[in-house]
Amino acid sequence: MARTPSNMLALGTLAPHFTLPDTVSGNTYNLNELCGKNATVIMFTCNHCPFVKHVNEELVSLAKDYQPKGIEFVAISSNDVENYPDDSPELMKETAITEGYTFPYLYDESQEVAKAYDAACTPDFYIFDKNKALVYRGQLDDSRPGNGITVTGTDIRTALNAILEDKNVPERQKPSIGCNIKWKL
Repeated sequence: MARTPSNMLALGTLAPHFTLPDTVSGNTYNLNELCGKNATVIMFTCNHCPFVKHVNEELVSLAKDYQPKGIEFVAISSNDVENYPDDSPELMKETAITEGYTFPYLYDESQEVAKAYDAACTPDFYIFDKNKALVYRGQLDDSRPGNGITVTGTDIRTALNAILEDKNVPERQKPSIGCNIKWKL
């Protein structure tokens, strides 16, 4: 299992625009349609990565806790499905339904969106404020498969709570660690 860290896009970066298909609804959405009133969490994820499987339940819990508070969640898979068929759009839809995703699970076939966000791993998290400026990038929490630490989402929750309380998000942020994005050759 590869351990690839986030690239840590510069804080303050404006969210790169995108238009991508949602594997669950079949609709195509752009960034502006998916932004939350208070913040937007963009997650680069996939189906097969053990790091993602380890946190899936908490991702659903986070969304259910914060969507009613004006924070939207968007999952994006940018993996090469030719070489990693477990990440195909059909199986993305199946995963979203099985896991109970309450957010769109978008397919970035060209991988241009992952490149625009400088995403490196799955899972890789970005939180943008109501003005679409990056205020957090990095890990969900300190839990990793096999390290014995309970998945809590504490780093993301701390950032989201700061936004909701109109406070600054702590600038000390740890990179996420996960499987590398499976780039096309």
